[in-house]
Amino acid sequence: MNIRRATDSCIALLARCDFSFMVDAEYAEPFDGTRTVPVEPPYQKAYGFDPDELAEYLDGLDSDLFVAELSGWPVGYVAVSHGWNHFAVIEDIAVDAHHRGSGIARRLMDAAVGWARRENLAGVRLETQSNNVTACRFYNRYGFKLGGYDRYLYSGIQPDRQEVAMFWYLLSP
Repeated sequence: MNIRRATDSCIALLARCDFSFMVDAEYAEPFDGTRTVPVEPPYQKAYGFDPDELAEYLDGLDSDLFVAELSGWPVGYVAVSHGWNHFAVIEDIAVDAHHRGSGIARRLMDAAVGWARRENLAGVRLETQSNNVTACRFYNRYGFKLGGYDRYLYSGIQPDRQEVAMFWYLLSP
C-alpha cells in the first residue's frame, strides 16, 4: 500500500470506488461511545462523490489531499485543510468498501496528522454522524476525543432520520 499526495488522474479513478456503508446501528445519548441502538430496517448510506470538489484540495494553499493506492489503484483518500480555529480539519476520509479493515484508514489518518504537524496546527478535528458507528469507533481508537454533538445539524436535510453530528478532536498531534 502506498499513501501519496493525490493528482487529478487518481481523483478520477476514485470515482470507481464504493464508499457506501451499511447502517444497522447508531450511537444513542449520552454519545460517549458506550451505547448503540439497532436501526430497523438497516439501510445503505452513501455520501456521494464529487471529483471537482476534491480537486480543489490539490491547489489550495491551506489544504491537501492524500490517496491510498494498492497495486497502483486508488482505494481511499483523505482531504484536510486549515480550520479557522488553527486545527486541521478532516473534510473527508473514505476507504473503498472492499478494502476496509486492512489499515488503510489508519495510514490515511497518519498522513493527515503528519500534515497538521508540518503546518504547526493545534490538532485535528472532524465531524461524522451518529449512524457511522464504525467510523466513530475508529476515531476513538486512533485517539480522538468526542468534543460535542449537534442533534439538529442534519434535521433540515433528512427530517425522517435523526442523525446527530458528532465532533471529534485530536489535540496536539
